[in-house]
Amino acid sequence: MTATSFDRHAGTLAVLCCAGAIFAFAAAFEPFSHQQHPIALLGARGVPGAIAFNLLCFVVPGLLAAFVAVRLRARLPGGAGRSAAIGVWMLAISALAFAAQGLWPLDPSDLENARSQRHATAWLLWWLSFAPGAVLLGLGVRRAQGWAGWARLFIAAGTLAIVLNALPATWLPGPIAQRVLLALWLACVWSASRRR
Repeated sequence: MTATSFDRHAGTLAVLCCAGAIFAFAAAFEPFSHQQHPIALLGARGVPGAIAFNLLCFVVPGLLAAFVAVRLRARLPGGAGRSAAIGVWMLAISALAFAAQGLWPLDPSDLENARSQRHATAWLLWWLSFAPGAVLLGLGVRRAQGWAGWARLFIAAGTLAIVLNALPATWLPGPIAQRVLLALWLACVWSASRRR
């Protein structure tokens, strides 16, 4: 695979790796429920295949997404505002935080220990960087010719990420909101890698 081809398909690889890991490992772990459990439970200490899951679901997709964000910075249109550049770097930070979730798996027997707290902090940094980063990027390129529709996707995704985290659990259970948020993030990673 040439460098240009890898650049174009890195987002697709991230999506396939992350989604494939979630569905494959969930199917193999009978007690797991998509409606009741966070995705990170599949990589928790003591769960069969946890190391492989963390690598395939978090670390590899996160590093691919960081690569996509850095490469997107070089492809921003000439008329992009400063907010677009800031947004791209925030998306890179978000991607690295996503990868970090796989390095510090949850310990279901002790959610207050340092490792579990690091995982929770990485998760928080992931979405807190993604939401404003996507909005800033979208606002920065929305006036550039041919970028308006793409910009709306990022503005909508960032705004929805904030809304999802503000909704009470009685309206939308946490595990479902988490999966919607992940789908938004992966859609943005894929779209950013395909943008030329």
